[in-house]
Amino acid sequence: MPDYYFARYLPLLLHFAIAFAIAGAIVTLSWLIGQHKPNRAKMSPYECGVAPIGDARERFSVKFYLVGMLFILFDVEAVFLYPWAVILRELKMFGFWEMIVYIGIVLVGLFYVWKKGVLDWGRAAAQRGDF
Repeated sequence: MPDYYFARYLPLLLHFAIAFAIAGAIVTLSWLIGQHKPNRAKMSPYECGVAPIGDARERFSVKFYLVGMLFILFDVEAVFLYPWAVILRELKMFGFWEMIVYIGIVLVGLFYVWKKGVLDWGRAAAQRGDF
């Protein structure tokens, strides 16, 4: 390998160039070969399988926001497991038991949220008015 600094990055540059070329070729071929028969159903907006009927400023249920906040909360808590796993050997048994307590607290929170019915998106919960 030569001492030229940027020559070390040539394989990475080549990798990116090939990846972009393949992606561009796939999109271009799909556009060229694919059928173009637009109709009303194909041209209507689609999101999450919900029919786009009604006002765009429709009010959402509180459950929608609760589940969103809980997802962020438990996602952030799960991220704390990665640095712990990296330094587990340095922490020895203290770190292991500390994480067992942490996971226990997270599971207690999850069990509480589950029993409260926040994660229940069924029709029965909506009919009971549990939100």
